[in-house]
This record gives sequence, C-alpha cells and structure tokens, in this order.
Amino acid sequence: MNLFHIKRKTKTESIYAPNMGVLTTQVTYITKYFLKIPIKVLHKYRETYYGEIKDCEDCNLFI
Repeated sequence: MNLFHIKRKTKTESIYAPNMGVLTTQVTYITKYFLKIPIKVLHKYRETYYGEIKDCEDCNLFI
C-alpha cells in the first residue's frame, strides 16, 4: 500500500486573459495525496485555443 500518490484531474474554468478577455478552458491540476487526502497542488496548467500548453500563473482567474 502506498502512502503517497499523485493524481491528475481536469476541470473547466473561466479565465481572464488580458489579450483575449474572458475564455473558458480546461485546467489540469496535478495533486499530491497522502492516504487519499489531498496535501498540495504540485502544478496547474491549461491548454490554449491554439493547442499550446501554458502555466496558469500567466493568467488571472475570473470570478
């Protein structure tokens, strides 16, 4: 039995980019778990309209 494991989950979010405005995109979270309890998010990235992979630190979340 592993105590630690890493899981990848994708969900849809609304993001505000200064160049394009508000857009809806799929954001992938890579999360570290300890005994099936999430500890922290290791990395968060999204796929752009043109198919590029970008880090989510480049954009602001639109609420």
